[in-house]
Amino acid sequence: MSPCRFFPPALLSLGLAPLPVLATVSVHAQPSATLAGASSLEVRQTPTSTELSPELLQDDAYILGPGDGLSVRFLIETELSSTLQILNDGTASLPLLGSVRLTGLTLSQASLWLQSLYARQLLRPDLQLSVTAPRPLRVAVVGQVERQGIYTLTTSEASKTEAAVGISGLPTLVDAIQKAGGITDQADLRQVVLQRRLPGDRALFKRTRLNLLSLVFDGDLAQNPLLFDGDTIRVLKAEEPVTEAIELSSTTLAPTTINVNVVGEVKSPGSVAVPANTPLIQGILAAGGPQQWRANTSDVELVRINRNGTATRERFRINYSLGASNAKNPPLRDRDTVIVNRSALAKTSDAIGAITQPLSGLVNAWTLLDLINDNR
Repeated sequence: MSPCRFFPPALLSLGLAPLPVLATVSVHAQPSATLAGASSLEVRQTPTSTELSPELLQDDAYILGPGDGLSVRFLIETELSSTLQILNDGTASLPLLGSVRLTGLTLSQASLWLQSLYARQLLRPDLQLSVTAPRPLRVAVVGQVERQGIYTLTTSEASKTEAAVGISGLPTLVDAIQKAGGITDQADLRQVVLQRRLPGDRALFKRTRLNLLSLVFDGDLAQNPLLFDGDTIRVLKAEEPVTEAIELSSTTLAPTTINVNVVGEVKSPGSVAVPANTPLIQGILAAGGPQQWRANTSDVELVRINRNGTATRERFRINYSLGASNAKNPPLRDRDTVIVNRSALAKTSDAIGAITQPLSGLVNAWTLLDLINDNR
């Protein structure tokens, strides 16, 4: 029998319906008139009224994909049992069948699909399909995290957040945020969106919103689901200042430290490493505090470079009785620059010094000349 390629039928024909979704995104390929064999993608979102609760995510089945190592064990025809790997094109080579497409199916769906194919050639096609070597887990973390991007998660690595915790066991949503460097001070942890692909050939997704504040402050572990390959985590930006920013800085969701520049009239100007979300006044104290008479405690500038390349400049005053406040004592961000300006007395002193310093050199020269003349 010559090798051939088998492609799975629609999932509904196997009696398997998708889980409830908050919204689905379907991607349709249409022929392109410019390149032969190429296709253009049209993305269409179809919102529904059914909301997916976080608890249902824990019941999701593993979806096969390129890189998975599988084992096929036949209960009757044991000589056909073998190990295989799903290739980049989503297919795997099986005895008697040749190339069979398995990507996008769950284990139960793939088992039913293979049994239906082997039933054409075997009287007893009973088999067991299992995953022996799962593919690497790659997820996208975007939004209000320190380093957006695609991350590969393993079962043994260290995070880069405040507690520097290790990842052991199957990676979770918090593990991915930790690997992305933690959250920013503008993250809205009440609105963390997790998008996950549904089984099947078409690119359909489901989404759910998670509340990580419930996880941090109430210990609701349902808000920290296990991740699947291809998941996308989006940490949304808070519309209002986050009142819990200082409390969150001491959790495992925050980065370990940030670097800020404190310059001007402080005792130790330069780059200073401080804990994440350190308030402005505490950052100045980390640089030794203001110079006693030279610093203008009513004229402190905070220069901030935004992600889009723009810069903001705000003025504050030093008041040690103030707690953390977005309006009067804002939390610092990585690469902020704090400028402690000079007082009026310091400006006057520096101006006098700039004028008298050349004169003092001239006076010293005349004194030396007089000494030489006197010794003649």
